[in-house]
Amino acid sequence: MKPDFTMDRLKRMALFARVVELGAMSAAARELGMTPSAVSQQLRQLEAETGVALLHRSTRRLATTEAGQAYYEGCAAMLHAAQSAERRLGDLRDAPRGELRVAAPVTFATRHLAPALAPLLREYPELSLRLFAEDRQIDLLGERIDLAIRVGSLADSSFIARRLTEWRHLLVATRAYAAEHGLPQSPEELGTHPMLILSVLNQPQFVELHRVGAQTRRVRVDGRIAGNNAEALKQLMLQHLGIARLPEVDIASELAEGRVVQVLPEWQMSPIGVYAVTMRRDSQPPKVRMAIEALRDYLLAGGSAAHAAHRDD
Repeated sequence: MKPDFTMDRLKRMALFARVVELGAMSAAARELGMTPSAVSQQLRQLEAETGVALLHRSTRRLATTEAGQAYYEGCAAMLHAAQSAERRLGDLRDAPRGELRVAAPVTFATRHLAPALAPLLREYPELSLRLFAEDRQIDLLGERIDLAIRVGSLADSSFIARRLTEWRHLLVATRAYAAEHGLPQSPEELGTHPMLILSVLNQPQFVELHRVGAQTRRVRVDGRIAGNNAEALKQLMLQHLGIARLPEVDIASELAEGRVVQVLPEWQMSPIGVYAVTMRRDSQPPKVRMAIEALRDYLLAGGSAAHAAHRDD
């Protein structure tokens, strides 16, 4: 006879295993919130489906038949596998473990991911990290990315974006550049200086500046150096090759040391958002949820740990 493994049949198999393990239908009934007669009815149905007597019943004891014992071992293995799967799922739901796949811009990955996520990785040794440091926007679905970091404006997407913080951006140049070329004294003069442009698109580039009590100025800028990596542009700026727009958090130590000066300090640019992007909003596994929390806490604290680590290198 071909077995008919319907969901009801599987439930009866699990019920049979628990009856045998507990040694009484009444005990199984209490555990499962059923009446003893309902348990007995389900077992009779199982015997009818299998065409085999599974239990010897008496008023004083319950025992498996020879066929019932063999059948119980298979049913018990099925039940224990389901219980094990439930425990593993609970572990994954309650504690971060497994592989966390993170995509981030190269500069962010280099300067910020280590101090942000290191405490989490130390606390949970069963959590592993696979890092995709890319300045291009990686295919989250194709690469099975759990969490992506995006800095700046976001394209329309079906993915879920959470704002972690906002970064103030500054126009900066080295003291040596300022001594040799001078610095712009107005937004319009900015267009006469070489800019290090964070873009590889062959399109006009603009800087928008704001000041209290003044109209917003939108200035077209140009330069012979452009790229898609902020850290590379920062290093070129440190070689006195022009003015760069950089996150304050990534240039703070050079400003404090006096190697770099702020350009047009009385004018400000709109802050740029830093986002955590995931493929779904609900039922996030702990590894993703706790990684987002760790990144947010680190960024809201100003990333001071990253700067300390960077200065120590």
